[in-house]
Amino acid sequence: MKKLGFGCMRLPTLGENSKVDIPQFSSMVDEFLAHGFTYFDTSYVYHGGKSEDALRQALVERHPRGSFTITTKLPVFLLKERADTRRFFAEQLKRLGTDYVDYYWLHALNAASYENAVRLGVFEEVAQLKKEGKIRHLGFSFHDSAAVLDRILTEHPEMEYVQLQLNYFDWDSESVQSGACYEAAKRHHKPVIVMEPVKGGVLADVPQPIQALFRQKQPKLSDASWAIRFAASLDNVMMVLSGMSNLEQLEDNASYMEHFVPLDEEEKRILAEAVRIFDEQKAVDCTACGKCLPVCPEHIPIPDYFSMYNDHCRMNKNTNGMVYYAAFPQGTGKASACTLCGRCETVCPQKLPVARLMGEVRTSFEWSMV
Repeated sequence: MKKLGFGCMRLPTLGENSKVDIPQFSSMVDEFLAHGFTYFDTSYVYHGGKSEDALRQALVERHPRGSFTITTKLPVFLLKERADTRRFFAEQLKRLGTDYVDYYWLHALNAASYENAVRLGVFEEVAQLKKEGKIRHLGFSFHDSAAVLDRILTEHPEMEYVQLQLNYFDWDSESVQSGACYEAAKRHHKPVIVMEPVKGGVLADVPQPIQALFRQKQPKLSDASWAIRFAASLDNVMMVLSGMSNLEQLEDNASYMEHFVPLDEEEKRILAEAVRIFDEQKAVDCTACGKCLPVCPEHIPIPDYFSMYNDHCRMNKNTNGMVYYAAFPQGTGKASACTLCGRCETVCPQKLPVARLMGEVRTSFEWSMV
């Protein structure tokens, strides 16, 4: 397979996250396949639980089953009893309109969810589903330290692949540990599938000093191309996912991934300088994965607020953030509604101090609303 995968996490929508624009998504699917790419990645929870349905309509019902690869994920964080594994899997097959899944992941394992998975016999259940031919390959997506990853792979060598958040910005991060986790997977001889190569869009629109470095070397390549090519250049990376929202993004990705050329040494040095420049700017390292949303009792749109706050900070507080914040849809809580319950922090892959950061959002955006 070519190394670019279609991440179905940021699909085109009709105003609301749970309303996927099926005609536009279908056109993107057709174009993706036309370029020779075949790998589609979704999950039970993406787009408010509608991503798998959308993939059935845009892909499964319109193309021969053997012409593409489907990967989806078991929401380990929602499981309460052992029978839930098969119950969720059966529902996912129905949503997808298929009788098997090419790659099945345990979604977002960390130290706590791993313990829950062991307690509920998840590893045994998915292994049996594989024996029954309903799953072709098994693995897990992961958000924790390299030490925890090493433990899981040591205790469950039957896992065939690992999906990691990996990008040049987080490579040496003490919290995300992209580089250390990559090396752990490599030691266990597990191929890596990369998620968040563009860090939730942060690396698709980099500051002007970094853009100048990029354009001097590669005048025609986008900011995002540097991030995706960084991940794809690693020898133990099997696939790099890109959450594409429109045809323009898809065409951009295809332009350099259809006939992929790894980074050269000068490009690697340029990325090291880009990281240094990024480090001089302080912003919230939120990737908008949305895992905090289902657990927030006050229905606070945390990723959206962090995105506004990041722009607010990067532009020296010279944005219309207050206007957008005040106009956010009814039914969502403001930052001041945060009760400091901490549920969001237990599921945050970036280990962000969300409650404290909500206070900064409140200070930045709500003073004008008093």
